Amino acid sequence: MNAAATSPARSRVGHALTKVPEIGVIFWVLKLLTTGMGEAMSDFLGQKSVPLAAFIGLFGLALALWLQLRQLAYRAPYYWFAVMMVAIFGTMAADGIHDGAGIGYAVTTPLFAIVTAAIFYTWYRSEGTLSIHSINTRRRELFYWAAVLSTFALGTAAGDLTAIAFKLGFFASVWVFAAIIAIPALGWWRFGMNPILAFWFAYILTRPLGASFADFFSKPSNGGLGAGDGTVSAVALVVFVALVGWVTVTKRDVQVAAHASHHDAHLPQLAVEPE
Repeated sequence: MNAAATSPARSRVGHALTKVPEIGVIFWVLKLLTTGMGEAMSDFLGQKSVPLAAFIGLFGLALALWLQLRQLAYRAPYYWFAVMMVAIFGTMAADGIHDGAGIGYAVTTPLFAIVTAAIFYTWYRSEGTLSIHSINTRRRELFYWAAVLSTFALGTAAGDLTAIAFKLGFFASVWVFAAIIAIPALGWWRFGMNPILAFWFAYILTRPLGASFADFFSKPSNGGLGAGDGTVSAVALVVFVALVGWVTVTKRDVQVAAHASHHDAHLPQLAVEPE
C-alpha cells in the first residue's frame, strides 16, 4: 500500500499544501473579472506605450508567479494576483502575435488551441491527473500555470475571432460564449459529464466570455458602448480587490480539506507522491 495512504499526518499535510482555491460561485466570478480586467488593462497600457506595457506585463507576471510559487498553501491575494497578471500577459501575447506579426485570428486561435492541448497532454502523461484538487506539488503547479497562461491566450484570440474576424461584434460574442459555456455547466450538473473535463472546458471559455463583455463596455467599435479601457479597468479592479479582500478575510474559497487541516501546519513538510 502507498505510504502516503497509510500516514494520516502525511495525508493531511499534502492536502494543506493545495495551492488553488475551492471551485464555487466566487471562483467563477473572480475568474470572469480577471478575464475582462486583463483584456481592458492590456489594451489600456498598450495605447499609452507598447514598451511600457510589455515591461509591466513581463515584470508583473514574473513577480506574481514568483510570489505564488513561494507559498506553501493557497493564499488568496497571491493566487489571484498571479491570475490577474497571467490575464494581462496572456492578452498581450495573443494581441502581440496578431498585431506585431500580422497573423490573423483564424490562425492564432487554432495555434493556441494546439499549444493548450499539448500542455494538457504532457501534464496528464506526467501526473496522471488534471484535477485542480491535486495541485499540491511544484511540478503540478508549474503545469497548472502553463495551462492557465495558454488558456488566456487562446480565449483572447477566440474572442477577437468571433467579434472582429467574423464580424459578430462584442455583444453578440458575449451571447455566443455564454451559450457555449452552458454546455459544460449543464453536462456536469445534469448529465454526468466528467468534472475535470467540465471544469477545464468552462475555464477556457470564461476568457473569451469575460473579454467580450469588457470590450462591449470599453470599445467604441464593433457594437461597443465606448466607455474606455481605462474606465472599465478601474471599475473591474475595484470590484476585484474588494472580492479578493473578502475571501482573504472569510476564507470562503479555501478547499475544505486544506482548511480543516490548518491546525496541522506545525507538522514537517513532506513531499506528496503523485496520485
